[in-house]
Amino acid sequence: MKPLLPFRAMALALAAVLAGSAAPASAADAPIRILVGFAPGGSTDVIARHLALGMQQALNRPVVVENKPGAGGQIAAQALKASRPDGLTLFLSNSHSVSMIPLTLLKPGYDPEADFAPVGLVAINPDVFAINPAVAGNVSGLREFGQWAAAHPGQGNVGVPAPASAPDFAVGIVGKALKADLKAVPYRGDGPVAQDVVAGQVPAGIGSVGAMLPFAQAGRLRIAAVNGTQRLAILPEVPTYAELGIKGYEEVIFTAMFAPAGTPEATIQHYNAIISRLVKAPEFAEKISALGIIPAASTPAELAARVRNTNRIWAGMVKDAGYQPQ
Repeated sequence: MKPLLPFRAMALALAAVLAGSAAPASAADAPIRILVGFAPGGSTDVIARHLALGMQQALNRPVVVENKPGAGGQIAAQALKASRPDGLTLFLSNSHSVSMIPLTLLKPGYDPEADFAPVGLVAINPDVFAINPAVAGNVSGLREFGQWAAAHPGQGNVGVPAPASAPDFAVGIVGKALKADLKAVPYRGDGPVAQDVVAGQVPAGIGSVGAMLPFAQAGRLRIAAVNGTQRLAILPEVPTYAELGIKGYEEVIFTAMFAPAGTPEATIQHYNAIISRLVKAPEFAEKISALGIIPAASTPAELAARVRNTNRIWAGMVKDAGYQPQ
């Protein structure tokens, strides 16, 4: 990975500002681990590696990314729960791992509210609805796709990154709003979703901007809608679901840092200050903007409130879908 050279000057200044703050309660030279519940190369991993470099420069100690892929981040979340609250282990997680999994599994192996300590928000990650027009009757808009699906029963398959995920439930919301026969087809990640939409295995899919945008720019698929409350700067011509009259899929997936419950408050605040400065730096935005990811910082309390709000909204989505936790 190309070094983030602009971070060094920022990190030196930040170290001076934080010189009087409490240091993490651990050996000064011990490495800090950032757990990531996904394989190297994905958007969460990319974000983690940018943060690790900036934190390493600011703290003047090793910060390493440790990938523990599997089960939508569940394995990494369980590893965080089992870690000592000594400031040496952090978890960069998306909201699927900390909010949706506990809502859809009877025994996820962790309770985010009891087992995790919020450190700070890092980014929000809108997803998009993409269509292969060569398969779906040369349509480009989401309502047109709904009309095509209604006219072709059993063919309105929509790839989603994981079963019992927000995109999975969103297919039902969209289908109901458009009075179309849409069926979610779960994959393992949005990379395979994008590939199968392009290949024509499914006529449409929901996935991250980073997964879909390169194919859209190459003219191999069309992006028809984005979730959230506003259009994306990188896709100004693409409407939100709400603009299309489809309500219920405004909540955007977020990425945030967590520590084990019981981590000293001084350590949490110390890390929050460093991460917030890194996230607000123009260099960070430049590195992740191509993935359609929007930097967003918060206090630990604000992150805790956001998790609770996401839980509330997604609990309603799961209930409306009639889904029973497995």
